[in-house]
Amino acid sequence: MTTALALTRPQKAAAILVAMGKPSASRLLKFFKQEELRALVDAARMLRTIPQSELERIVAEFEAEFTEGAGLLDSADTMERMLNESLSPEEMNALMGVETEQEADAPPPIWPDVEKLESARLGAFLAGEHPQTAAVVLSKLAPQAAANVLLTLEKSSRGEIIKRMMTMANVPDSAVRIVEDQIRARLLVENAVKDMSAGQARVANVLNELEKDKLEEMMRDLEASGASDLDGIRARLFAFEDILLLTQKARVTLFDGISTELVTLALRGAEPAMTESVLSSIGARSRRMIEAELATDIGNISSDDISRARKSIASAAIRLAGEGAFELPSTQKQDAAA
Repeated sequence: MTTALALTRPQKAAAILVAMGKPSASRLLKFFKQEELRALVDAARMLRTIPQSELERIVAEFEAEFTEGAGLLDSADTMERMLNESLSPEEMNALMGVETEQEADAPPPIWPDVEKLESARLGAFLAGEHPQTAAVVLSKLAPQAAANVLLTLEKSSRGEIIKRMMTMANVPDSAVRIVEDQIRARLLVENAVKDMSAGQARVANVLNELEKDKLEEMMRDLEASGASDLDGIRARLFAFEDILLLTQKARVTLFDGISTELVTLALRGAEPAMTESVLSSIGARSRRMIEAELATDIGNISSDDISRARKSIASAAIRLAGEGAFELPSTQKQDAAA
């Protein structure tokens, strides 16, 4: 689980952009420089799950940036001097939320993350441990999580572990830390390495907001920098121009749920091949309506409106692919290469 204190400034910015959602974030991304976009992408790839409370802290910190320096600074300095004269250093640290060196060096608690592991996986791990170790671990979990793990163990092991849980006194902190270190090294680190899908999806969501040429440039930069797991990101990338690479069946599925108004707007200024590819995937009546609209003067329609329409269709394709309606072209290429 990620905390606001552990995040870098680019990671906090990436978290805020993701929380804002595509419509708002896409309007901001165009104002970033290329190197800033790279920093955001790198930061997003390293993010893990952020609890709502931590996200609120990040947003509050972001808001505070705009008001820093305002207010009664002299009064604040006076108050700090008064507190320093009245309280001990330990009391001041507690009041101001400052961690002592010992607290700062202590690793974060692992048990909330342990409870998120698959019961069968944690059970397999405990099956190879001493029953006393298993009893210590299960005693640290929520009752429901502990019960689910017990059900994955053999009956003989269950009885021995439960018996030790019943008779177990307070476990010394030093012994608990040894168990925590084992779990952290053998389970949680391995799980964090394997669970890259969330980070890949997060990066893909950011990249999908870019224009096709910028998206490809960014992927080339990532590849040149030696970034790993790019195939997982590529499998989630899709731009409006990639509609040409979809199968006819996939295109029919995609445009079946998209309004003629949105399709008409997206096809403004499109290449003839793209226009025909899209129109051949919709009904004859809708095709005639769209062709009639495209034949009229474009009027005051802005390029930003067209771009947003195309991104909306691309997002629909990504969503349908995620639901299993069809495969994206990038996924098909990976399967062929394998």
